[in-house]
Amino acid sequence: MDFNEYGNPAGKPVVYFHGVPGSPSEASVFDAPAREQGLRILCFDRFTIDHAITGADYYRQIAQAISETVQGARVDFIGFSLGAHAALEVAALMSGQVRSQHLVSAAAPLDGGDFLDQMAGKAVFSLAQRSPDLFQWLVKWQALLAKRAPQLLFRMLFASAQGQDRELVKSTEFKTLICQVLQQCFAQGATGYERDIQQYLQPWSASVFACEAAVCLWHGAEDNWSPFAMSAYLAERFPSNTRVERMEGLSHYSCLYAAAPMICAQIASEFP
Repeated sequence: MDFNEYGNPAGKPVVYFHGVPGSPSEASVFDAPAREQGLRILCFDRFTIDHAITGADYYRQIAQAISETVQGARVDFIGFSLGAHAALEVAALMSGQVRSQHLVSAAAPLDGGDFLDQMAGKAVFSLAQRSPDLFQWLVKWQALLAKRAPQLLFRMLFASAQGQDRELVKSTEFKTLICQVLQQCFAQGATGYERDIQQYLQPWSASVFACEAAVCLWHGAEDNWSPFAMSAYLAERFPSNTRVERMEGLSHYSCLYAAAPMICAQIASEFP
């Protein structure tokens, strides 16, 4: 499986799971802090996996690609947004190999609480639950916009931005990155995006909450994509070695940008 690499190529391996929509370019946020801390950030292009591969087999294929790439070395995981779910499912299959998990703006299972009404993506998730066929048409339309008018899709996605995300969307650098991410997200069509959404909506494996690795949840208090209550819910489900970092004034992507250097510093400090 192809992957993007950031930071120090000779550094300690850290695997980043991008969001949905998302792509490996999203991990570029970690490039500078990872280089400074001697970390090698790997982000696998999981949307290119054959769309017929679903369920646990999907996560097994990702786990195998990671193990082969790091040659059995212990790794740390970073999962962003819906990528946090993928990170947790893969970690459950790599017992003893994942040292820590840093989940940023993490999305919890929708059946874990009254989250949906607080989410900017309520209409999308509701449609995916009620009518998978209509959801497929919506995603195909998004894919067309990503290809032909990525800046329009960007404006639509961030129309409801809150907290520091409202300032972030004014940045030309951020807009350029997200437009690139959107184009890459749908470069292979819409099937990878659709699969991650549908896998997220299915019951999560019980093993994801029996994780051996230390978990740190980084979450913006103003997040309206995955509300802060989601991290609070996840923290209650994990073992006692879980920490929640509530980021005041921050929302979804602004939390990712603020947390990136702190995550890299923390991972680097914990290496023997």
